[in-house]
Amino acid sequence: MNELIIREISNNLNIQDKQVRVVLQLLEEGNTIPFIARYRKEATGALDEEIIRSINEVYLYQVNLLKRKEDVIRLIDEKGMLTEELKNEILKANKLVEVEDLYRPYKEKKKTKATEAISLGLEPLAKYILSLPTEGSILEEAKKFVNDKVKTVEEAIQGAKYIVAEIISDDANYRKEIRRMLYRDGVIESKKKKNAVDENKTFEMYYDYSEAVNRIKPHRVLALNRGEKEEILSVGIEIDDKIIKDYLYNSITKEKNTILGNLLEEIIADSYKRLIFPSVEREVRSELKDKGEVSAIDNFSKNVESLLLTPPMKDKIVLGYDPAFRTGCKLAVIDETGKPLEISVIYPTEPHNKIEESKKTILELIDKYNIDIIAIGNGTASRESEKFIVDVIKEAKRKVEYIIVNEAGASVYSASKLAIEEFPDLTVEKRSAISIGRRLQDALSELVKIDPKSIGVGLYQHDVTPKKLDSSLDFVVSKAVNQVGVNINTASTSLLKYVSGMSKKAIEELINYRNKKGKITSREELLKIKGITPKIYEQAIGFLRILDGKNVLDKTDIHPESYKTVISLLDELSLKLEDIGTDIIIQKTKDLDMKIYSEKLGVDIYTLEDIIKSLAKPNRDPRDSMPKPLLKSDILKVEDLHKGMKLQGTVRNVVDFGAFIDIGLHNDGLAHISKLTNSYIKHPSEILSVGDIVDCYVLDINLDNEKVSLSLLEM
Repeated sequence: MNELIIREISNNLNIQDKQVRVVLQLLEEGNTIPFIARYRKEATGALDEEIIRSINEVYLYQVNLLKRKEDVIRLIDEKGMLTEELKNEILKANKLVEVEDLYRPYKEKKKTKATEAISLGLEPLAKYILSLPTEGSILEEAKKFVNDKVKTVEEAIQGAKYIVAEIISDDANYRKEIRRMLYRDGVIESKKKKNAVDENKTFEMYYDYSEAVNRIKPHRVLALNRGEKEEILSVGIEIDDKIIKDYLYNSITKEKNTILGNLLEEIIADSYKRLIFPSVEREVRSELKDKGEVSAIDNFSKNVESLLLTPPMKDKIVLGYDPAFRTGCKLAVIDETGKPLEISVIYPTEPHNKIEESKKTILELIDKYNIDIIAIGNGTASRESEKFIVDVIKEAKRKVEYIIVNEAGASVYSASKLAIEEFPDLTVEKRSAISIGRRLQDALSELVKIDPKSIGVGLYQHDVTPKKLDSSLDFVVSKAVNQVGVNINTASTSLLKYVSGMSKKAIEELINYRNKKGKITSREELLKIKGITPKIYEQAIGFLRILDGKNVLDKTDIHPESYKTVISLLDELSLKLEDIGTDIIIQKTKDLDMKIYSEKLGVDIYTLEDIIKSLAKPNRDPRDSMPKPLLKSDILKVEDLHKGMKLQGTVRNVVDFGAFIDIGLHNDGLAHISKLTNSYIKHPSEILSVGDIVDCYVLDINLDNEKVSLSLLEM
């Protein structure tokens, strides 16, 4: 381990060197992030998953940066051009771009105008120019270089100018300062390209747009990049060239008078326009894109995590309803465990309009299965279907509510290999109705089957580097799955693949074992399964639950390595395993002196606290503390609204510029960031998450396109 890197990480994250060192050691030993965060709190000082991941990522970046520095130092040294000063500059560089700037003058170049001029023997003339002579004549000096290959004085001077231009361009200090100038004084501008077609006017606000580079928001950078990629916009950075040219001239001459002042100005203009600016502009825009990607990925990941942790609708019979016009609306009755009980199709919408027949079918299903909730997908024909369902449930013999469910990704899942294996005899549309119903019952279990990029809570997730996005989303899904834990006897392959430590082979062997033997009755039984090694067992077992097994501790998130401690604790308190989850446990542990019992039991305080929480609530689910989904029994139309009206809504998406809120209309309303709070916030995610239930007020209504502006500030 590199101690300098460890110290830098600890300073940046405001934690101790020891914590960084321990985390890296645990990761090196093959421990997973969820396992370290949950079961090695004593070692890390209770660092959470986010910090542990940051330590790992920053360390890997710094190790790669150090390796590149060492490579560059070696390559320059091999040329016999390394000085102690240059070596120290390279080692002090904080970014890869700075290392590459320092390496640029020594790098093997492809054929350029300057390399051609050097091959013609014009380098001494270039050095003469850079010597900044105060007397003499460039014409007289250039005559010395006229020969068979360099025919005229003008050719000699031009070749020397190319060499000097490249020398200026390769100077690391100049590039660094010009990059800083572009950030400080540059303006990013976009124009609509001539003859470009933007049918939906997606990029209309950027047809003639400019904003300071140092102020532009990450989402606008990504929007401009997308418009450029789709060949609708031309985008570039503008800056007053004179400031930069003056800086270069003064830096090169050090305000020394030279007879070659005019010639030097020409060279600087050429170097800047042809070599420096295009390169530095690319670097600045690349860095802006990187920052935009980090922001977009971070925002999208938070939204995905909130959606995955939507509280499940437990013990409810749900009717999944996939709306459509021509092909009919698909229905799927789902029991409390997510098992489909009946599949059907009705045709209440255009062009069929079999309203009474469809109503009869729904009412019969409600009576037959005691349906509690109807989950309507929010896709095509959802508005018409919602109106139909409201009329139907008014005639039902029991209380039935409905909810509009975001069906993004349902069709992706329905056509997937996984869905075909799960429901080989059903059509894609019928599988979709099951998915819609199930995601209401348990969003986590259902949404892990779908590529997170397709679940509709992002903004620019398709514009970022796929590898970076996949890595972040994989972490978020894994974090959510392990926070909740999974039922080992019902968990799908899709869910198990995110469990800490579980490998593909281990999952296959576990599923095969479960299929052959039936219900697994103890955690210990997993050690008999061929693909589950002791290391996999250690990493995974705390996140795998057996709800009605032989040992009551197997349904908790207490790791088997602590079972002896639990028994000793219960003995100390004159309690039995049967008392777990009862009031007596809560009463006897609420005022426990953690320090005394920690010493008595030979266990750290973090583990003891977690054990006590688990004994009090053995089936605790972090989702239970999240806001429950809003159920409805009547429809709201945009015509029902008026300015200042107070509504309750569900946050569907949090983006850089605000939040989209479901208030019961076909389209979500938008609350701009400026209308979320009276306090200053950098991003809406500081106060809102997907799934939050909020009170909001109607700010503005556009009846033509049915758009509603909302405010969370009382009006």
